[in-house]
Amino acid sequence: MNKQVFTPQATEFCGMDVSAASLAVALIALDGSLLQREFCNNASGHEALLVWLKKRNSPVRVSLEATGIYSLDLALALDAEGCIELMVLNPKLVNRFAQTLRRSKTDAADAVVLAEYSQRMPFCRWQRPAASHLALRTVSRYIGSLVVERAGLKNRLRSAESTVTTPRAVLVDLKRSLAAMERRVDRLRAEALKLVESEEELRGRYQLLTTVPGIGAVSALAILSELILLAPTMTVRQWVASSGLDPVHQQSGTSLHKPSRISRAGNRRLRAALYMSALSAARYDRHLAAFYGALRARHKTGLQALMAVARKMLHAIYGIFKTGTPYDGRRLFPNILTEVESIAG
Repeated sequence: MNKQVFTPQATEFCGMDVSAASLAVALIALDGSLLQREFCNNASGHEALLVWLKKRNSPVRVSLEATGIYSLDLALALDAEGCIELMVLNPKLVNRFAQTLRRSKTDAADAVVLAEYSQRMPFCRWQRPAASHLALRTVSRYIGSLVVERAGLKNRLRSAESTVTTPRAVLVDLKRSLAAMERRVDRLRAEALKLVESEEELRGRYQLLTTVPGIGAVSALAILSELILLAPTMTVRQWVASSGLDPVHQQSGTSLHKPSRISRAGNRRLRAALYMSALSAARYDRHLAAFYGALRARHKTGLQALMAVARKMLHAIYGIFKTGTPYDGRRLFPNILTEVESIAG
């Protein structure tokens, strides 16, 4: 289908609230009237939705929230249509916008909020991810869920072994289950690495990631699988915000002064992978260790300092991806060692 020309005067604005089973849809027509519909969130429902939208005979700008697997297939279907412009939004961003409108919290009301977001806010087109990138993220996230299950099995085995009342049959079964889980994780990591090796961009970025202190083969897969779906036009500040590592300050006059914290309004999987890498990097890389130590000397808590290290590591990753050069702590912290020495002296 040929791409239609989108102008504010000739465009209708649509919001879609996505749940596991249904789609609540609100559309602001050219004459300002509000139309609302509901569709099933499955392939046939998506087809019916597209038929309804194409009957409008006007370009439609759509906003929907990023809700993982519930919204991805819908986003792919909408993006394939030339008469539709699509924004996929951070739910926290939509929530803040909704608070300014003081609306009820229902699926239908949420769809209206999203339609008004489409109409009022600057447009940022959703970037359709490559199939290989989607596959890598899916495999990586599945590995993450298996790792959580494996940790639970290890804990159960440890508890079972700590008491003489556990029958041998239970111990044998737990050990077999744990060994089988290990094989599944290893097999899936091998498949993930095959995906990385099959594409030059993925292979290059994976190799660059492993030059960053604290990021090994396992964490590089987890981090890469989340970063590759970010729009190539994003700035490093947008990367930080998308990870939820951006600091939030709560201060007002003299009466309110709470410790700074991270927003957590972003990708929790990316944030967790960076945090685990920061634990190692803050011990073994002299530049990041000096940065961590300087923050602790300024009375930051251990968690605050580690989150700052994770944020700096994300800055470093952004830089090495842009330049195609391995990590160099001197570029990230050109004066940190001198500053720490002066403080110690």
